[in-house]
Amino acid sequence: QVQLVESGGGLVQAGESLRLSCAASGRTFNKYRMGWFRQVPGKEREFVAAISRLGRSTYYADSVKGRFTISRDNTKNTVYLQMNSLKPEDTAVYSCAAKDTTYSSGSYSNPPDYDSWGRGTQVTVSS
Repeated sequence: QVQLVESGGGLVQAGESLRLSCAASGRTFNKYRMGWFRQVPGKEREFVAAISRLGRSTYYADSVKGRFTISRDNTKNTVYLQMNSLKPEDTAVYSCAAKDTTYSSGSYSNPPDYDSWGRGTQVTVSS
């Protein structure tokens, strides 16, 4: 129902920052719960952060609390993930996901509860 395109990934050194963006197509962007997930080869997709439809509530994995900030600008149909104090263990492909909550809500942190996914953007943090 919605197309998502991530950008902003790259190669940085530990301690540096990156800001990821997720641009969504279509109208009524504010009906979608948005989340960021990450995945490394051989491991299950991991929840990173999520934000409610109007941006009034945010949720974070313990591993990124205090370092990452999720935000959204519904006038631009865009969700952001500001990543500060990056660590080598943050290295992963980061994907944006959307959940249309019109008929169901599910969990903010459970990947199967999301409807649409972007292709992902690579974040590599060197030590």
